[in-house]
Amino acid sequence: MTIDTTGRALPAGQTSRHETARAGLAAPPEGLPAHRLSVVVPMYNELANVQPLIDHVQQALADYPAPWELIVVDDGSRDGTGAALERAAARAGPHVRVVRLTRNFRQTAAMQAGIDASRGDVIVTMDGDLQNDARDIVRLVGRLLNEDLDLVAGWRRKRQDGLWLRRLPSIVANRLIRRTTGLYFHDLGCTLKAFRADVLRQVRLYGEMHRFMPAWLATVTAPERMAEEPVNHHPRSAGTSKYGASRTFRVLTDLLAMYFFLNFGSRPGHFFGGVGLAVCTLGGLILTWLGWLKLQGESIGNRPLLALGFFLVIGGLQFLTTGVLAELLIRIYYDRGQAAPYQRRSDTVPAPEAGWHDAAGGRSGQAGSAASE
Repeated sequence: MTIDTTGRALPAGQTSRHETARAGLAAPPEGLPAHRLSVVVPMYNELANVQPLIDHVQQALADYPAPWELIVVDDGSRDGTGAALERAAARAGPHVRVVRLTRNFRQTAAMQAGIDASRGDVIVTMDGDLQNDARDIVRLVGRLLNEDLDLVAGWRRKRQDGLWLRRLPSIVANRLIRRTTGLYFHDLGCTLKAFRADVLRQVRLYGEMHRFMPAWLATVTAPERMAEEPVNHHPRSAGTSKYGASRTFRVLTDLLAMYFFLNFGSRPGHFFGGVGLAVCTLGGLILTWLGWLKLQGESIGNRPLLALGFFLVIGGLQFLTTGVLAELLIRIYYDRGQAAPYQRRSDTVPAPEAGWHDAAGGRSGQAGSAASE
């Protein structure tokens, strides 16, 4: 039984698709609206997984009934991943596009670079370590379009990762995020997700925000238009994991930022104003009491409370001014497209007229792309 973002059971007709997922197969979408699909995969130091990844996606989408492209982002790898991607893409065809960043900007920025380079009406994101199963893409997209959703997130029911360093922190983080956001996804950390491109492009990702993409989408679409679907998950067969204990601290920091923007993004003065007024009030009460004592003839010059009251008032004023201005400037900086959280190599920017893969005619160039417009 599939559970949507509000915790409700979806229609029984979805059960057969879940059984298909548990069997490791992908049910082909039926009667899908015309669309183009972009698959975005960020990679960092995954040399051993380059060719297997492209082969896996090609096999999974070989008979896909709509034009599709694969965009692989090399996030400043130092092991030859970028060059290997370019060679593999040249062999595969123009529907495989490579974006290379100038240095390691981390997964969120790499994912945003791939989203910016994508041209599809539907965007699917997935990891480049072959733990996600590309065969699940067909089901996710089918449900997204057939049920008129804006997001279908993968749910790794049988996660093939270590308990202490991966699964346990993920369980704790998911519960914390659910309580903070009110979105009842079981597995927010699963990168395999399908989005409507016009909705996804209304948000900008930075920091470690790719883990909170459903929460960010909730700022531009209704939670009822988001759902999750069980997907396969495989143990890592090559390369090394890029996750460590330090990720927990970054997630906590970004969780605080996400909570602020979800609840006070359109009215930041309420948040900083509330904190500032509380601090100023406490400082003012202390100074008022000390002033009363002074009027009674007592000496207050050597009391620590005098310095505390003074600094509380100053701190409250700073909350009311500096905090509001800083948060608003950061938001404007990213949301208005004035800057990107990454920098691409100019010699690897994919040409906008690059081809698409079309099951009806194999690899297609400009003609195939124009036909799907």
